Amino acid sequence: MELLSIDGSYGEGGGEILRTATALAAVLEKSCHIFNIRASRPRPGLALQHLLGLQALSQLSDGKLEGANLGSKEIKFYPHAKNFGVGVYSQEISPKEIKVEIETAGSITLILQTLLIPSLFAPAPFKIQFKGGATDTFFSPPIDYFRFVFLPNLEKLINSLPKAKGGKVNINILRRGFYPKGGAEVEVEIFPLEFSQKITKFSFKDRGELKRILVISGASEFLKKRKVAQRQITGAKQTPLFYHKAKLPIETKIEYYDTLSPGSQMTIIGEFENTVLGASALGRLLKSSEEVGKEAAMEFLKETRKPVALDSHFSDQILPYIALFTKSAKLTTSEITQHTKTNIWVIEKFIRGNFQVKDNVITWKTK
Repeated sequence: MELLSIDGSYGEGGGEILRTATALAAVLEKSCHIFNIRASRPRPGLALQHLLGLQALSQLSDGKLEGANLGSKEIKFYPHAKNFGVGVYSQEISPKEIKVEIETAGSITLILQTLLIPSLFAPAPFKIQFKGGATDTFFSPPIDYFRFVFLPNLEKLINSLPKAKGGKVNINILRRGFYPKGGAEVEVEIFPLEFSQKITKFSFKDRGELKRILVISGASEFLKKRKVAQRQITGAKQTPLFYHKAKLPIETKIEYYDTLSPGSQMTIIGEFENTVLGASALGRLLKSSEEVGKEAAMEFLKETRKPVALDSHFSDQILPYIALFTKSAKLTTSEITQHTKTNIWVIEKFIRGNFQVKDNVITWKTK
């Protein structure tokens, strides 16, 4: 069987190459060989969260993995799917309940990035159950960003598909998890997508007027006496430009969680007429709660400073869906990151089309 070879050291050389390549391989039924995995990281090769994501993806797609071990620097993935001729992509992703057990504080949202794309093509609704891992950890999207920024924007794209049905994702957080112990429990219910043709033209170009800003500040019960969640809100309020730029009331939500390890997070969600932008920050040792709030507020100001439709974190995450669901598209983003450039390179290996990047504009067109 012909293998599509992907050099994992390309661009930023991180785990995103692995996640995007294997997810697209499952959807498009293209076997792939990924080598030099995470070559640019201090500890190259597969970490536990990458291995667990691959194993769950293989189970979901009735696939076969070779070389998938902790620390492996190359793997081969052979998705096996039975064609049943429904929609644009005709392969079948096996319907089942997937259970992912994470013994570390590995990121749940990064594993979801691997699983969500093929999950949307399952023939029936099913659940992914996470036991262990972290809902909010470093170098990955916090779960509130995933719920309130990523999913609403993805829904806007899906709702633009002609005569599409399904494509809903529900996330139920039973328990939060922070570094180092993790211990989260999360259920993700997926209602697969049915569509018969791609969107001819799609645009994430004009975000429209700002309608609402929601600030979610959360911390472990361990930190409740120190009022960490409230102090994070105070830190955001001490960033004058943040409140000045909003020009409308800012809603705040304070939460405390039963967790195995102490930790905190803040997510800021800006709801515009046509899109949602977000920013976040995590608490850590020797970093005051007020600093966490200021960091999130400054990040939100940075992401919304230009009149663009997408923040820099979301723009690279949505690209695989843009390539799968549209014939042509135009996006504007606050920054063209190395992650974005790397994801473009991977996607073009799998799908006949071309991305163009100019200034803060990304365009896509199928070949």
